[in-house]
Amino acid sequence: DSGNYAWGSENVTKKVRILDVVYNASSNELVRTKTLLKNTVIQIDAQPFKQWYLKKFGVELGKKAKKGEKKEETTEEDKTSRHVTFKQKARASKQKLDPALEEQFQSGRLLACIASRPGQCGRCDGYILEGEELVFYKRKLEKKKKA
Repeated sequence: DSGNYAWGSENVTKKVRILDVVYNASSNELVRTKTLLKNTVIQIDAQPFKQWYLKKFGVELGKKAKKGEKKEETTEEDKTSRHVTFKQKARASKQKLDPALEEQFQSGRLLACIASRPGQCGRCDGYILEGEELVFYKRKLEKKKKA
């Protein structure tokens, strides 16, 4: 149903809703029955992380910018103080987001891995897949779709 998921590169954890079971290394039967086990790859709701990113960096994730125009700053600027606005701009200038992760934010669903053992402790906590691990599991999912 829900659990705490960590975004490692940004060092933030949010309570999010689990949407779907996508991949399990041991059996496709566990994916079909949507069984939650340790190291199962699942899809989680991206909204809490989008809201956090907007608040911290002042940049809205998941918005497609047209080629002709550059990324617009949010309309909430008039509500924030000048100090906060400058802070957000400084943070945003240093910030780099993985293109594969940005693509997931546009769909509104993030791939995550369960780190806890839901059957033992009754909690379903984990982390968002990034970098090499994300590329690996995306490749596995593409193979599964073709078969």
